[in-house]
Amino acid sequence: MAVVPQTARPEGRSSSSFWTVARRDSLAGLLFIAPQLIGITLFVLIPLCLVFWYSLHEWNVLANTFTYTGATNYQMLLEDPSLPSVLGATAVFSAGLVIFNLSLALLLAVLLNQKLAGITIFRTLFFSPVVVSLVAWTIVWGFLLQKNGGINGVLLVFGIEGPNWLREPVTAMISVIVVQVFKNVGLNMILFLAALQGVPNELYEAARIDGAPRFKQFRRITLPLISPTILLTSIITIVGSLQVFAQIAVLTQGGPGLTTTVLVYYLYQQAFQFHFFGYGSTLSIMLFAIVVVLTFAQWQMRKRIVFYES
Repeated sequence: MAVVPQTARPEGRSSSSFWTVARRDSLAGLLFIAPQLIGITLFVLIPLCLVFWYSLHEWNVLANTFTYTGATNYQMLLEDPSLPSVLGATAVFSAGLVIFNLSLALLLAVLLNQKLAGITIFRTLFFSPVVVSLVAWTIVWGFLLQKNGGINGVLLVFGIEGPNWLREPVTAMISVIVVQVFKNVGLNMILFLAALQGVPNELYEAARIDGAPRFKQFRRITLPLISPTILLTSIITIVGSLQVFAQIAVLTQGGPGLTTTVLVYYLYQQAFQFHFFGYGSTLSIMLFAIVVVLTFAQWQMRKRIVFYES
């Protein structure tokens, strides 16, 4: 009777059996997202942890001291007499920017959505301020808004004596809002324009057959279908309004008084002008908390105000 020889079994697994297709795909995915993860860790997560750590200390750069103070900076935050005015200015600026920016952007998008000759030129014209340097844009507006600037010169032609726009409380806030609106309205306009072009024409045709007027078509068809874009632009605009700095620094330096001193500029003053780095870190923690709360609130509201086709 013949004996069939048995082949010897390998004692260990071969390397090829370890690198399966699934593991190779997972490794490729990790390599693709690794730069983003490293960037977020180095420039977002670690700085956030350090800012919280600094808020528990008082860091005197001139004396080269770093003293643990616990919750002292947070106690100062509650007792700061200037903070209510700063938060009020921040709320006014953010509300004014969001209302005028979104309203003007939607109006321009509706007008530029018409199929007319040369409409591309106007789209480019309204979008061009977005790509202009922020500081250069603000400096030019600073000259225009002076007492003897270009805007008052135009008003004087019509017999109107214009105010000192940047040195009076009401006009100073209006001025910085208008400058910021004109700077970024083109971005939201493009987003709204893309959303409007995605609305099916068949819905408008059916509404016209039923005798619905234009305003009712806009309210019942256009707004619901572009509501996801409205949510997106509102979140972007609100977060951006809470981060404004260059316009305030160049135009008003927070004045007159604390009229245009928004939270980011007040943070800059405390940390880099008065060298209260611990208190400045505490203000930045509060700013981060405000942004998170507002973003979360808007995201929760999407179920009520946003229409999804699916």
